[in-house]
Amino acid sequence: MRPGSTRAACLALLRRDLLLVWRRRGDTLTPLLFALIVVALFPLAIGAQMETLRPIAVGVVFVATLLAGLLALDSLFRGDYEDGSLEQLVVSPHPLALLLACKIAVHWLTTALPLIALSPLLGELLFLDPALRGLLPLALALTTPLLSLIGAVCVALTVGMQRSGMLLALLVLPLYVPVLIFGAGACNAAQMGLPYLAPLLWLAAGLVLALVLAPLACAAALRISTS
Repeated sequence: MRPGSTRAACLALLRRDLLLVWRRRGDTLTPLLFALIVVALFPLAIGAQMETLRPIAVGVVFVATLLAGLLALDSLFRGDYEDGSLEQLVVSPHPLALLLACKIAVHWLTTALPLIALSPLLGELLFLDPALRGLLPLALALTTPLLSLIGAVCVALTVGMQRSGMLLALLVLPLYVPVLIFGAGACNAAQMGLPYLAPLLWLAAGLVLALVLAPLACAAALRISTS
């Protein structure tokens, strides 16, 4: 691998971001603990009966995952913006969209992937239908990267603003709703014995489209925010 190449830059950025996550691993666990607390509180609020919790188990897990991801979203570019390294990425000779895609990938790996791994446990807390134990992680694996890509574009638009948390939520939540509907809808359809492949295919198509367009939109938004 040639030093100074785009591949070397991407690998260096991945290594740096993973090292920063490891050094701040307490902050990385916050979304995971938040989702666990949200799911654990539902039986206390509405009762611990199986017939009450099982119909809403999928929706609760998806909403908890969405809120946990939203909790960690503002930190995607905030630290880099404050220490000036984000401007170095913008003026770098390497493709900005590719560098940002690496940062989004690290964010997904460290925030969403642990939630996907924990989703069977979250489902058991809510008496999830045994038929959905394999489908729920699959639906989350298609949903969470899409949420991270959409959220990254909104974060790039607001990164230069102080206390942008409320504005970020207002921008992101309307865009998250269709993804949430398709992801939870596939699981609910499977729970009722209906065909569920179509919502998963729509999610996969949206993910492919977002993988191409979201880093480009994120790069354009960051250039505007840092100019």
